[in-house]
Amino acid sequence: MNLFKNLDKNVLSLGIAIIAIAIAGALILTNESSGQFLDKIKSFTSGGMSKEDLAKKGIDYINNNVLSGQKAVLVDVSEESGLVKVKISIEGKEFDSYMTKDGKLLFPESIKLEETSDSGNQPANNPPNQPTKTKADVVKADKAELDAYIVSQCPFGLQMQRALNDVVNSAPSLTQNIKVRYIGSISNGRVIAMHGDAEAQENFRQICIREEQASKYWSYVSCYIKAGDTAGCLTSAGIDNNKLNGCTSDKNRGLVYAKEDFDLNAKYDIKGSPTLVLNNQVASEFDFGGRTKSEY
Repeated sequence: MNLFKNLDKNVLSLGIAIIAIAIAGALILTNESSGQFLDKIKSFTSGGMSKEDLAKKGIDYINNNVLSGQKAVLVDVSEESGLVKVKISIEGKEFDSYMTKDGKLLFPESIKLEETSDSGNQPANNPPNQPTKTKADVVKADKAELDAYIVSQCPFGLQMQRALNDVVNSAPSLTQNIKVRYIGSISNGRVIAMHGDAEAQENFRQICIREEQASKYWSYVSCYIKAGDTAGCLTSAGIDNNKLNGCTSDKNRGLVYAKEDFDLNAKYDIKGSPTLVLNNQVASEFDFGGRTKSEY
């Protein structure tokens, strides 16, 4: 096709990769096109399934398709804003997910719109909301750069890392186009994360490996996403522990790297794991389409 004739191969490959991981990142239980999916969001139906049956369907999907070496269990199920709210626990950490009442769509998180200020009313130190990136914008770029923002112990963040790990294993040249960044903050000289200190320390560890032992980052991650075995994965990936410990204990190294990620969280108004930023703009996964189950 003439449209793609002069494009950098990495741009095309990365665009295809994003299409592939969009469904994994959003965890959409549907065979419909993205246009039909958006229509569904606007018009929820009340199917015949009970809240409990819907919750079981969602948890079964997460356990069978998302988690590896972990298990989600139901904590509570309720209704909220026309959706079924499913509270799950994974290794002691609780997460809120949402399902449509027809049981076809599963959302890993929600964003409360009333908490999002209009761009015209934002404080001076907050940037305006970032425009989303469409698939048309991808082909305009000379070089695609994808940043995936996650937290290391969120099941949906782990799913994104698994998808990206498959991408870089299949096309190693794309490693230079893809960067995993982390969501969090710094308080009193310590990294803080959504789900407690263990997650914060793992985020920090992966940041230091990414910055100071970059050639071993994906080796470590490809091991860690299987069962979360930090010690075993540090060994199997050949991580220099002295260098790693030096990074995490030196505020002029590790905390500086972490602060860069966290400052970008604020810049792009990152609120959920995972969030994709393509060529410095938040990417709307829906605009990239996605494959139906029959196409996998």
